[in-house]
Amino acid sequence: MNISIFYEKQNPYKVVKDLTYHIGNVGADLKNINEGRQDIEIAAFTYNDAKYIRKEIQVNNEDIYFLYIYLNLYSKDKKELEFLLEKIEGLIMSKGMQVRRAYFRQEQTFKTCLPLMENNKEIKEIAKRNVLTSGLVSTYPFISSSIFDEEGIFIGTNIYNNSLVFIDRYKYKNANMCIFGSSGAGKSFYIKLLVLRFRILGIEQYVIDPDREYTKLCENLNGTLLKIGPSSNTYINIFDIREESLEEGEGGYLATKISKLIGFFNLIFGNIDEEEKAIIEEKLIEVYKEKGITFDDNSLYKEELNKINIKPIFKESKDMPILEDFYNILEKDEKTKILKTKLIPFVKGSLNFFNNYTNIELNNKLIIADIYELGEENLKYGMYLFTELFWDKIKKDRKIKKAIYLDEIWRLIGVTSNKEVASFIYKIFKTIRKYGGSGVAITQDVSDLFSLENGTYGKSILNNSEIKTFFSLEEDNIKLLGEYTNMSEKEKIEIRSLKRGECLMFAENNHLLIKIECSDYEKNIIE
Repeated sequence: MNISIFYEKQNPYKVVKDLTYHIGNVGADLKNINEGRQDIEIAAFTYNDAKYIRKEIQVNNEDIYFLYIYLNLYSKDKKELEFLLEKIEGLIMSKGMQVRRAYFRQEQTFKTCLPLMENNKEIKEIAKRNVLTSGLVSTYPFISSSIFDEEGIFIGTNIYNNSLVFIDRYKYKNANMCIFGSSGAGKSFYIKLLVLRFRILGIEQYVIDPDREYTKLCENLNGTLLKIGPSSNTYINIFDIREESLEEGEGGYLATKISKLIGFFNLIFGNIDEEEKAIIEEKLIEVYKEKGITFDDNSLYKEELNKINIKPIFKESKDMPILEDFYNILEKDEKTKILKTKLIPFVKGSLNFFNNYTNIELNNKLIIADIYELGEENLKYGMYLFTELFWDKIKKDRKIKKAIYLDEIWRLIGVTSNKEVASFIYKIFKTIRKYGGSGVAITQDVSDLFSLENGTYGKSILNNSEIKTFFSLEEDNIKLLGEYTNMSEKEKIEIRSLKRGECLMFAENNHLLIKIECSDYEKNIIE
């Protein structure tokens, strides 16, 4: 089908004059007209239309145009052509518009659809319609939003107009992203592609991997792979206080760490009340005090000085308490013995890999945290441990661009989590921009994302992400997202019919349908 659209601007003064004459005549007719006449409704309709057009021209400075739309359908088969004609006529009439076949004027209509700028006089009078400027804008059906950020990375092609889409997420109000999609829709491939392309740009990236999907990519890109689980030999101490956890000029190392640890123990002990929280805080202060660490920030520096820079040296992991130290403190008090019991798996049981000093250096710009071995029930502990570690690294230098990818984020802000943890994750998404960072929330369980506190945290993270990407989703998830985003009914239908590797992307006010594209070389690295 070829479509040709012509616009002819009219003289507003002449139009207003003609409309005023028409309004006067029809108004007089309406007063004297017999109510039994069949054309009374048509007369009243044109009268009101004329008044509306005159008002828009005079008051709102609208211009008036004549609009002509011609469709040229073609086919090699006559039966197929008739089928196409009827289909198009049905679609047009279902929208309340008029359509006419160009009987005995086929040649003239055919010429209007050629690039000759010929709007034949013989068909103009039948085809013309009035349209004001505001209505005229909506007759550009083939212009789709497109994004071509100068320093952006290539994402794919716009499905509507085949234009290239380049996005620089760091140029927006915030660099956060939400990526939702059902299993097999192409979500994981897209994330790996982002990691690969941002790796080339030298951006620091930290990925929490609950499904062991990024191991090969990490090897191919010379990243650092952290594994935590029964068979791992790399450990992270949850009690570590890191020098980069506070910016220069800030204070309160221990106070900041205790608030994070309260979130971690909330996951282990369940939703603790205010009294239990106060007791746990008291015991945490005690366990750090045994290691010589207090609320005085100077207690976190070693006494000996660095001979070259004469600068205090920050304490290492081996100078910090571990879970077993905390366990022993809890055991001494009758009030905390029940809490101690819940720590047994982490100290003496199947999860004792949490009870170790940190034994790795993390200087790579790409770090993948593999928590697959933790199993379904214990994933949230590993996710929190690494989120806290990566958050400290993100805060280290504001000038460096970095990103943290939280796969299956619903585990930290969904119904299986709690307010303390969800608040910590929300804080990351709210403040990461000022540290030059980007938070990426990834999930296929959209309903779980909005299950805690009536969806408060899920909604907050969605609202604090300027770039939202939706791959193919189930009907229930689409309805739920419709409640929390400005997704149109048309876009909801489009998400249902997306193929593998296609997505609907919201980037600020731009809504694009995109086909994710990659080279064979990139595909080999990813797969």
